[in-house]
Amino acid sequence: MINIRKYAAIDIGSNAMRLLVANIVEEKGKETQFSKSSLIRVPIRLGQDVFTSGNITEESITRMIDAMTAYKLLMKVHKVERYMACATSAMREAKNASEVIARISKESGIDIEVIDGKKEAAIIATTDLHFLLKNEQTYLYVDVGGGSTEFSLFSNGKIVASRSFRIGTVRFINNMVDAEIWNEIENWIKEVTEDYDHISMIGSGGNINKIFKMSGKTQEKPLSYMYLNAQYAQLNSLTYEQRIMDLGLNADRADVIIPALQIYINAMKWSGARNIYVPKIGLSDGIIKAMYYNKI
Repeated sequence: MINIRKYAAIDIGSNAMRLLVANIVEEKGKETQFSKSSLIRVPIRLGQDVFTSGNITEESITRMIDAMTAYKLLMKVHKVERYMACATSAMREAKNASEVIARISKESGIDIEVIDGKKEAAIIATTDLHFLLKNEQTYLYVDVGGGSTEFSLFSNGKIVASRSFRIGTVRFINNMVDAEIWNEIENWIKEVTEDYDHISMIGSGGNINKIFKMSGKTQEKPLSYMYLNAQYAQLNSLTYEQRIMDLGLNADRADVIIPALQIYINAMKWSGARNIYVPKIGLSDGIIKAMYYNKI
């Protein structure tokens, strides 16, 4: 006899807002199974507001309220029994974050928790990586967002180091990433990986998922360092319009995919990783599992 439950996670990022509704299948004596029931993504680029002006604009607030109201109704239709809404980098830095959160709560009924980079990395780490993490190997997990990037080093199946940096794709396209932050990341990666050999990378985020999908590879196969460099060169040679028209990229993906690739490529170079695995996981998946296992 199986029992099917439904949880939902709302990820309010710097580039987009996502609602993930997940099926949780329980059966006595067997491992609990998690699967996607529905995923809705709305490209409200909060980072564009916050990283340039310091505040979320009235237009974006209205769009957020509309999206949250829709999410609340969708969760009701799906009969979701528990949810959590987490906001990351852009909301962390917005001067009017408290006002925005209060308005969303009042008008949509959705309560939002703003999480710091450390908690974001910890939630992501609860995602199901056991099928990738071999005890005898070392992995650098890199999750690139619009406003921040989370790095976690796994060895023998456990996290040995984790850090969040204020570098992300929306910051990048607004010329808010300088050489100093690159130096900090390079020094940190080299320091935490210097005692390990044969490191592989695990990448998460919408941009690396898109690159992986374009590769046509099966889920268990990694992408190589050379492949990422070739993709970067090809995409960078095209105009923004060509990436949309010729490659079919979404308008809110066609600009940020370039800086995302730069972050992954540099992380591979500094860690010595030659391959990157791209499982379909992210903050939303982590929220679902963290709620289920009472880790948040």
